Amino acid sequence: MFNDIPGPVHKRMKYLEELDARHRKQEMDGFKRLRQIPPQTGRFIALLCAAAPEGACLEIGTSGGYSGMWLSLACRATGKRLTTFEVADAKIEIATETFKAAGLDDIVKIVPGDAREHIGDHADIGFCFLDAEKDAYDECYELVVPNLVKGGILVADNVISHEKILRPWVEKILTDERVDALVVPIGSGELVVRKT
Repeated sequence: MFNDIPGPVHKRMKYLEELDARHRKQEMDGFKRLRQIPPQTGRFIALLCAAAPEGACLEIGTSGGYSGMWLSLACRATGKRLTTFEVADAKIEIATETFKAAGLDDIVKIVPGDAREHIGDHADIGFCFLDAEKDAYDECYELVVPNLVKGGILVADNVISHEKILRPWVEKILTDERVDALVVPIGSGELVVRKT
């Protein structure tokens, strides 16, 4: 999966990494930077996605499609498809371009709008990556977990970088008897949840 990343995927990843670095402090088409995950987090979620049980693969918060490319590598390796949700039109435009340029638009479906309005359409979720507005985390979690298959995995980004905001939520998840969970100090901090 990582030793044979297709050239178009690698090229688009580099492009988005450079674009994100250039625009960290600038307004860009109505949003502040792409706020994408670092490459090591991409590898981490791709490994977890590839190891997840059979079921739908979801991403909440597409941004420019960077994390979606990592997840798509796992989907391609396991014969799955990725459904990703995004609310910002400017980011949907970049992500659409990303998946087309990377040759991944055949396995990725972008759903415009608030994921909370669409998650109920997806039963039997095997993997979900949550990287959206932090005030939506709890509601997204409560919509996804009942639909996770046994052993299904949910990963939430930014739980260390946004610790002040997310600490009460993380503490709630760590005691949720429906799941096993831990915080992994990679990138901005990943909460990894496995349905028991």
